[in-house]
Amino acid sequence: MKTKTNQYMKRILFFLFIFCAGFSVYAQDEAIKEAEMAYTQENYEEAIQKYEAILTSYGESSQIYYNLGNAYYKAGQIAPAILNYERALLLDPGDADIRFNLQLAKQRAVDKIEPVGEFFLTRWFHAIANMGSTDSWAKLGIFCFLLFIGCLLLFFFSRWARMKKVGFYLGIVLLVIVIFSNIFARNQKNELINRTEAIVFSPTVTVKSSPDASGTDLFILHEGTKVSIKSTLGEWNEVESEDGNVGWMPKKDIQII
Repeated sequence: MKTKTNQYMKRILFFLFIFCAGFSVYAQDEAIKEAEMAYTQENYEEAIQKYEAILTSYGESSQIYYNLGNAYYKAGQIAPAILNYERALLLDPGDADIRFNLQLAKQRAVDKIEPVGEFFLTRWFHAIANMGSTDSWAKLGIFCFLLFIGCLLLFFFSRWARMKKVGFYLGIVLLVIVIFSNIFARNQKNELINRTEAIVFSPTVTVKSSPDASGTDLFILHEGTKVSIKSTLGEWNEVESEDGNVGWMPKKDIQII
């Protein structure tokens, strides 16, 4: 009798789980439709509130961040627009629309900072890595690894020399792809977990030489500017701008991407 009862309880819990999951997806879809409706009707503040609520209720999504960035941009709030485009790009670095809108928003920011030039191999490495997301690189790595196993079987067990050569050379190519796919996926996962970049949110911030208000003024940053956080001390962050300038600014003046 106990066994049957346990089976019935498991079935009930299973169906409840399926029902709740389906209801959650339906509720999320309805919330997205309402936010999109507000956006198309040019009620940008309402759209912002609804998209923010979706992120709070259902977690991060590159598409929602992108739509939220669009709503902020239309509302004339450039710093939040840049922040949400950057967050969308962090989740989906291969999306050309996100990159285009991000550059469009940056053109409306006050600071026009030229990033420090990278070594061309480093630039190529980042360009290739940004062609896909963490999940897409991981899936590619798994797929190519399975093909690599097939090439090993072909090399060791094929009776024809030509097929052995095909298995050998194709296996090397697939192994290289597996290695780089895992490197790209790991690097992007680290960026998602350890977020060290931020957007300035205060209209004007004076960056100091030390973590206190009496420090020497070094340079000024304006809202919408992207910085990297190097270290933290109390209520101050040591930041580096994209042109390589380093200094201290209050935590309250920036938002982590």
